[in-house]
Amino acid sequence: MTVQSLPQEYLAICILTAFGVIFGVVTLYAGRFFRLSRPYKEKLIAYESGNEPTESPRMRFSIKFYLIAILFVVFDVEAIYLYPWAIIYDRLGLFALVEMMIFIFLLLFGFVYAWKKEILQWEK
Repeated sequence: MTVQSLPQEYLAICILTAFGVIFGVVTLYAGRFFRLSRPYKEKLIAYESGNEPTESPRMRFSIKFYLIAILFVVFDVEAIYLYPWAIIYDRLGLFALVEMMIFIFLLLFGFVYAWKKEILQWEK
């Protein structure tokens, strides 16, 4: 009786992970080896656009940027959960339909709340 330290099913995952790590490291070092490096004053300033910066790179942003980013993530996650559910909807039954309606209602409630708070308007 032999004891395997790694089940056969995980061998492909380990090989793929090792390949991904090796590919990433080799790509980064190859890029560093082949790319040109010609730093000069204008290139080293913030934004690398050649324009003189008008404000400090540490300026404060409005909270609106962060609220819109959070809303984007929430509705993106909604799409991630809705798609697989819609694919196998006919096999899930009534219980899954009720669960998804509750999920959609909560997201709709959050959307209405954001709309009432005028988070979706860029400028007031």
